[in-house]
Amino acid sequence: MIVRQLQDAEKSDRRIVAENWESTRMLLKNDNMGFSFHITTIYANTATPIHYKNHLEAVYCISGEGEIETTADGKVYPISPGTLYILDQHDPHILRAHSEIQFACVFNPPLHGTETHDPSGAYPLEANAITDA
Repeated sequence: MIVRQLQDAEKSDRRIVAENWESTRMLLKNDNMGFSFHITTIYANTATPIHYKNHLEAVYCISGEGEIETTADGKVYPISPGTLYILDQHDPHILRAHSEIQFACVFNPPLHGTETHDPSGAYPLEANAITDA
């Protein structure tokens, strides 16, 4: 069994900080579960272009408000607490945070731990692993 506390993970190398967001990676590839699980905060008043070419993602909004725009068709979907969106087609999108948003995110295949978005908005398929327990 694996047991982790968010407050402990936030104080470790499992917390990754980028320009528009930060993500605490609670479950990673080396945990051998077949997916990774993250608590991610998107900073208020930001717009982040994302295109996960190598991963599928499910995102559940815990708090905050914003919207997601699918760039292929320009559709805009509001995000508020209780919203789940699923990027099941490697959907390129823009995530806009009207306020600070906290998400619970699941990635398949699982992330290694240190990934941040490349210039296209994707995570690399392989990255440096976080090896702490």
